[in-house]
Amino acid sequence: MESTLGLEIIEVVEQAAIASAKWMGKGEKNTADQVAVEAMRERMNKIHMRGRIVIGEGERDDAPMLYIGEEVGICTREDAKAYCNPEELIEIDIAVDPCEGTNLVAYGQNGSMAVLAISEKGGLFAAPDFYMKKLAAPPAAKGKVDINKSATENLKILGECLERNVEELVVVVMDRPRHKELIQEIRSAGARVRLISDGDVSAAISCGFAGTNIHALMGIGAAPEGVISAAAMRCLGGHFQGQLIYDPEVVKTGLIGESREGNLARLKEMGIDDPDRVYTDSELASGETVLFAACGITPGTLMEGVRFFYGGARTQSLVISSQSQTARFVDTIHIQEQPKYIELK
Repeated sequence: MESTLGLEIIEVVEQAAIASAKWMGKGEKNTADQVAVEAMRERMNKIHMRGRIVIGEGERDDAPMLYIGEEVGICTREDAKAYCNPEELIEIDIAVDPCEGTNLVAYGQNGSMAVLAISEKGGLFAAPDFYMKKLAAPPAAKGKVDINKSATENLKILGECLERNVEELVVVVMDRPRHKELIQEIRSAGARVRLISDGDVSAAISCGFAGTNIHALMGIGAAPEGVISAAAMRCLGGHFQGQLIYDPEVVKTGLIGESREGNLARLKEMGIDDPDRVYTDSELASGETVLFAACGITPGTLMEGVRFFYGGARTQSLVISSQSQTARFVDTIHIQEQPKYIELK
């Protein structure tokens, strides 16, 4: 799957990032999202595959969607028999977030990117549009920290695994009212907190790389993005756990249904009989082969944002594979018309 789709999925996120970056700083988050969706869909529909969206655009902001269940790829066309050999057909599940951090793009802030994860059919957890309690940590702490432990306990374990004092650790937490007590506990334990307004996929993945100065992600964020993060962390060998949050009182928003009971009923209808189950990265991204790809829209910890020049653009992407056990950073120059010059740096 990697050899067939590897380059093409990079182009999918690159095209989404370029489209969205044209709206950077214009204060129109839904437009930045919509153009990313359209660019991502258009490029995926040129790939020789039968793809199914299992995690698409969230419904919270009435944003345009690559909707759950949508089929993409040349082999989903009515005339697919003319293009696709059934014996060589690649069927994959796809989780997408064409513009992760729409507010970041709209207001010209760092950390937005176009992301997707793919696996063979059935290889990605079809998370509902709920929230998820998350814990991400470096490979050295895999299986040692635990989402059921307190932040204080996990920081102590993390410090031991990384041979650092707790005071040297940096934990990323989304700046939300629901995290007030968590932030206080992390600070009381001696660690430092980096608050982010949006975009926790980047924060989770950053835990998998040394040198980012991000040692953990803690707190509650969107569940679909949790699956995408888990796919990347599984490929990197990092630690990721997620637990669905179905009680509106916990997240302190009105975005996941009116009642706890209604949400529990919805989960049961989806076949989730244990709503309190803690999922590991290998359960959220369980496929034999998992690929993750991201392209920076605005500058971030891992990647540069899209940089435009007369006649084109330059992007930086990241593709991570469980198959080849590689993490590739890809620097691409996109020549869209006759340029006056092409900068090397």
